[in-house]
Amino acid sequence: MTDNRFHLAWFMNFTPDEWREPFGNGGLPWDGQFYVEMAQTLERACFDYIMIEDKLMVPETYGGSRDFALKNAMMVPKHDPAPLAVAMGMATQRLGVVATMSTMSYPPFMLARLSSTIDSLTRGRFGWNIVTSAEDLAAQNFGMDKLPLREHRYAMADEYMHVVRALFDSWEPDAIVLDRKNGVYADPSKVHTIDHKGEFYQVRGPLNTVPSPQGRPVFVQAGASPRGRDFAAQHADSIISVANGVEGMKAFREDIRARAVAQGRDPNEIKVLFCITPTLADTEEEARAKYIRTTTSDNFVTDILSSISAITEIDFSQFEVDKPLPHKLVTNGESGSLDKFQQWGSGKTLRELAADGGGGLVSSLELIGTPDQVADKMGDAMAEVGGDGFLITTPVLRVSRRYLVEIADGLVPALQRRGLVRTEYAHQKLRDNLMEF
Repeated sequence: MTDNRFHLAWFMNFTPDEWREPFGNGGLPWDGQFYVEMAQTLERACFDYIMIEDKLMVPETYGGSRDFALKNAMMVPKHDPAPLAVAMGMATQRLGVVATMSTMSYPPFMLARLSSTIDSLTRGRFGWNIVTSAEDLAAQNFGMDKLPLREHRYAMADEYMHVVRALFDSWEPDAIVLDRKNGVYADPSKVHTIDHKGEFYQVRGPLNTVPSPQGRPVFVQAGASPRGRDFAAQHADSIISVANGVEGMKAFREDIRARAVAQGRDPNEIKVLFCITPTLADTEEEARAKYIRTTTSDNFVTDILSSISAITEIDFSQFEVDKPLPHKLVTNGESGSLDKFQQWGSGKTLRELAADGGGGLVSSLELIGTPDQVADKMGDAMAEVGGDGFLITTPVLRVSRRYLVEIADGLVPALQRRGLVRTEYAHQKLRDNLMEF
């Protein structure tokens, strides 16, 4: 019997919630409890994982200063995702927790050691979202004037992955013997140095942590450029993407699977999750009115433009909002996000592009309606695409308890009634749940 289920995950960050909205939490406190409760809600809805985004700078591209970012809490304040992942993991039993950590900011040994530790603390439910960072402002916090070019960053990342994989394997799975009679905790013959001396990194090893429940964390990646797709197809267990409709989703997934095969991998080992931002209400009319109200609010356009400015390092305040962009833009930052946003050749004004950002910049499909209507659209899309699931998010990664409840207690039950998502977890570890179907 064919298993038509697909996977669900959520993309958020450790910043203020919907602090300006009537149903927000007000942006405080910073003890993480709001997000711990969010993780518990998603576990109740049987999500595969929750992923915490991260940036390593205070944005100052939009308007040429950091004023807008600070006044509007756009990408700042932003706290470290790794401790929050631990807190989420300790408060849940089956939900996977994925933290974003940059290859630019963590030496390979530190990242491997931290990841191994969190995987043990969460009993095999940790994932690492692999990023190389895409902002010169971030690079300037780590002793550089600017980021290397994208191709150079990926060359460094290739070597980085080789090192961390070797570190995860530096203890054989059965190295811990706990032989109390002979007084031996670990078998020295099963713990190895890696003695890596490469172009970018020199690491002796071994790790000084025991093998974690998964051996290594689940690897998550979001490569969009051809080079990024090759990297993701080589390393990732789960890939996140924003595509243009069902055809774009299908083309992206088929491309990733072909690249995986070319690198000797089983494409079924990679779960591609597509970003969506459902807008839900009791009726389709109410949902569409909510969507329009959101995307035309006073703060929405500038929030979107500030966000895209930060990740591309292009100051969108220089362009007139009621005219199309004057020329095609390029960046050494997040080029996939830029291309998705600017829709070059569409003739849309910058205001219209920002409005599209409410369901376009971070959404692969337009999903507006009742829970049942949206569930049907999601099921039809997955049937056409072939898999593997969806990553729910919001335009600027802010979330409220109200929206969480709409998804967990409205949309997910509608999906479950259709047999499209799990109703209970079958496994303890994140990788096993991802590979279940």
